[in-house]
Amino acid sequence: MTILIRPHHFLCMLTFLGKGYSAAFVKNYARIVERLNSGEDIRIVDGPDDICKPMLHEAGHHCHNGSVKARDGIASRRIHDLLGLDLKTGQHLKLTGAQVETLRKAYENGAFRVACDGCQWQAMCTSIAASNYRGCRLNPDHEPDKG
Repeated sequence: MTILIRPHHFLCMLTFLGKGYSAAFVKNYARIVERLNSGEDIRIVDGPDDICKPMLHEAGHHCHNGSVKARDGIASRRIHDLLGLDLKTGQHLKLTGAQVETLRKAYENGAFRVACDGCQWQAMCTSIAASNYRGCRLNPDHEPDKG
């Protein structure tokens, strides 16, 4: 199976502790992180993704907002500059533990703050980064297939 992910969620996943908008959202997100930790393939999407799914039935949810699409663009460019990953729509990839550590260090050092501007979770994520990501659930221990 493949997990559909929008670019700015690569940053959100770094600090996921098991909190979120609703119980259904948290349960879904936890399943996605488990799948990522086991090495499941990711496909980049433009717009709402598998993490957004529990929220899409709510009128006016932010998943379709221009500000969120702008976050995707900023995150995509910054991640590309840091890791060389092409987060263009349709791209397939696997997330490694080494990539997560590199992203976390860059987030901690402020490399992605502009992508998080206006997000209601920004202060919490900053605090989590300052705690050395204690308790965070994303910890892929796999390496991508070579070949």
